[in-house]
Amino acid sequence: MNAQQQLTPPAIGEVWPGQGGIYGGLRQYPEGLCHIIFAAEDIGRHAYGDYGVSVEAVSRTDGRANTAILIAREGKHPAAIAASGYNADGHKNFYLPSIGELHHGWQYAPESFSEEWYYLSSTQYSAHYAYYMDFEDGWLSDYGKDLERLVRPVRRFLQ
Repeated sequence: MNAQQQLTPPAIGEVWPGQGGIYGGLRQYPEGLCHIIFAAEDIGRHAYGDYGVSVEAVSRTDGRANTAILIAREGKHPAAIAASGYNADGHKNFYLPSIGELHHGWQYAPESFSEEWYYLSSTQYSAHYAYYMDFEDGWLSDYGKDLERLVRPVRRFLQ
């Protein structure tokens, strides 16, 4: 496969060979318009962590920024640690998606996610709760940071 073929995205919801997972389309981020890639698989169930502690990971749109904040808390956020440790096709820049990024997945590639369990986001709701996404019916809600939920890493890169 040549370089041009690798940079031509497939249809949304399809695996993008060489890019680490399922193509989710384009999203606007602080650095510009980016392609979003969802890992092709869940990486288990993990807790958000730091139950009872308010952290600054409150972006509803930028999971990478949230994950960096959570990782800096030195081992207190299992879901963020698991997501940031994921790699596929040589890409090691995955992170725990924000609630907006999970909602994007539900809007554009819902068949790529399980409807049987909730997906945890990197977006904190309060000291005791974090946001999650239910892919069965599209509910966005909050749940205890000490409870385990599915984790699906995501990555992005400039268009």
